[in-house]
Amino acid sequence: MSDLLITDDSPPTLVLPQAMDGSQGSNRARSGVRQITADTDVEAVRLWLAEYADSPKTVRSYRKEAVRLLIWATCVLGKPLSSLTREDLLAYEACLANPSIEWADPSLPRRGGGRRLFEGPLSPCSVRQAQGILSGLFGYLVAAGYLAGNPLTLRRRRGCAKVSRRATVERYLNRELWQSVLDFIEALPQGKRRECQYYERVHWLFRLLYGASLRVSEAAHAKTGDISQRRGKWWLRVFGKGGEAGDVHLSDELMADWMRYRRFHGLLTIPTNLEKSILIMSVTGRTNRFLTSTAIYIVVKEIFRRAVVAIEAPHPSGAATLRRASTHWLRHTSATHQIDDGNDIRFIQKNLRHEKTTGK
Repeated sequence: MSDLLITDDSPPTLVLPQAMDGSQGSNRARSGVRQITADTDVEAVRLWLAEYADSPKTVRSYRKEAVRLLIWATCVLGKPLSSLTREDLLAYEACLANPSIEWADPSLPRRGGGRRLFEGPLSPCSVRQAQGILSGLFGYLVAAGYLAGNPLTLRRRRGCAKVSRRATVERYLNRELWQSVLDFIEALPQGKRRECQYYERVHWLFRLLYGASLRVSEAAHAKTGDISQRRGKWWLRVFGKGGEAGDVHLSDELMADWMRYRRFHGLLTIPTNLEKSILIMSVTGRTNRFLTSTAIYIVVKEIFRRAVVAIEAPHPSGAATLRRASTHWLRHTSATHQIDDGNDIRFIQKNLRHEKTTGK
């Protein structure tokens, strides 16, 4: 690996020997109209990642998989990415499931050319996820006229639906544990003005994430102008993954919580059409200061952390579950409780704006 220069900036910067830079790859497209000007594998991967520039988390995830494959192919096979065959990708899949010690040695650094690529073997579902990301990369390069074919289109589709469902079941709070969290929030101190402000925001934040089954990014960007009433029901227009718009029904109970939150900060319970405030305000109620997704995540995790201390003695198993919980668990919790209540599965799916009821 000494002949590779690897940095940790995104997109990746790798300096490969000319024989392995992909300019002469055996899977390079030799005819047709090119849609990109890249002539090496690293340049092509950089362009692919640039398509996701508006989603830093996606860039980091995709970049990790691309860099892993580039390093592995170059160092193990002595081949560029644009020469990989289906057999090569099967060997790489086996490496993902059981990496050799040279790739997962804990004594190796996490960064740089001599880094370890793996913390250990990937689970079957994680292997399939990695292969799916790489299939997207290859598909992009084929569509761009850079590669002649996608070797991963031949892979057998072995979904991990059962594994996903099992994981989902583990990522929600049962009713008893959810009520423990609500009870903890209600017991927060409210003697001083700042304590009241903190309580009111936490009270509203948890009910919004749960009651509307929102992704944290959707909650962070939601504005009062996104709420409207149609045929006697209240709806929130959200913009989810990929900027796709969807409407979420807001129950009367959730609307009452919102009005309570607004009254506390001296705002009209129902805003005028001209109001431009956001749904989750700063702790002092400033309507032009919103919480980022990261800030919301931190607030939720802090409440979970403090609730663990409160319930650990009487409910150790619940405390253990709560330690792992995060903002996205509230979305799973909402969907699971709705299913338990016998709600129409189609309505739940539509409200989640995802093909699977408890998807991300």
